[in-house]
Amino acid sequence: MAHHLDLEEQEQLDRLKHFWNAWGTLISSVLLVVFGALAAWNGYQYWQSRQAFQASALMDAVDAAVAAKDQGRMEQAFADLRERYAGTVQAGLAGLQLGKAQADAGNLDGAKAALTWVADKAADPGHQALARLRLASVLTQQQAYDEALKQLSSGIPPEFDAAAADRRGDIYALQGKKAEAIEEYTKAYRRFDEGQEYRRIVEVKLNALGVDPAAGAPAQGGAK
Repeated sequence: MAHHLDLEEQEQLDRLKHFWNAWGTLISSVLLVVFGALAAWNGYQYWQSRQAFQASALMDAVDAAVAAKDQGRMEQAFADLRERYAGTVQAGLAGLQLGKAQADAGNLDGAKAALTWVADKAADPGHQALARLRLASVLTQQQAYDEALKQLSSGIPPEFDAAAADRRGDIYALQGKKAEAIEEYTKAYRRFDEGQEYRRIVEVKLNALGVDPAAGAPAQGGAK
């Protein structure tokens, strides 16, 4: 009986050796690739976590500078984020904060620089779109109307369409292009959900141009 079992074990060993000789190199290669990929993924995850943690510390510095209205500290913290952690969400947020703070302080060139970086380089598409909307407003204040319209012509996700149309309406209205302004304001009005305060603001703008969007007809007493 023992001899019979020894023969079976030998046959199994022979089959195993044959299998390994035929497929061993391939199996080893596949395992190396799999374990290498896992190691690389874990390393990448660790690197991302570390980047996010360090970027958050700089973001705190931006928040503190904004609260203190310290333009110099704001610019320095954003510069550090932009240069060292450009791919993080915090860099985009910092640029938006700096752009708003600069615009509120009347530094339109500074706001333009910060928002341009976010619009072109931020990692989050939502931050890019918001930066384009704000940048268009800054450029409009500088009377750079064509450049403002260019910012609103691409890179705007569908969820920002209504706001972009409203901005375009503002630009056309300032240029005295009434028909174009009405067209864009009407787009904005239709795309904003009912009940949104912003929709009411757009309605007021259309009324001022002689249009009642709710009725789809010229408003009584509107501008000619």
